[in-house]
Amino acid sequence: MIGVIAKLNVKAEASAEFEEVFLTLSEAVRANEPGCIMYQLCRDDDGNYVVMEMYESEEALAAHGQSDHFKAAGAGFKGKMGGPPEVTRMAAVTR
Repeated sequence: MIGVIAKLNVKAEASAEFEEVFLTLSEAVRANEPGCIMYQLCRDDDGNYVVMEMYESEEALAAHGQSDHFKAAGAGFKGKMGGPPEVTRMAAVTR
């Protein structure tokens, strides 16, 4: 399994619009990506966003990045981001 943590730099004034775009993307991920185990947007008390993701395999992660809904969301995020995401990939530790 592959874990991904993405810290997102969202402009404070665009947070509500960003959340709408992301929640639409999240619904599409859950409906169309059987290899995605978890895809959850989280926000802390300071308004910082993190996406926690878990995929069954490298293929499932690659399929996510190539999906039409993921590519379409990029246009929706335009103007709402204050910089690029910080993405960390990890291997799941399991028995």
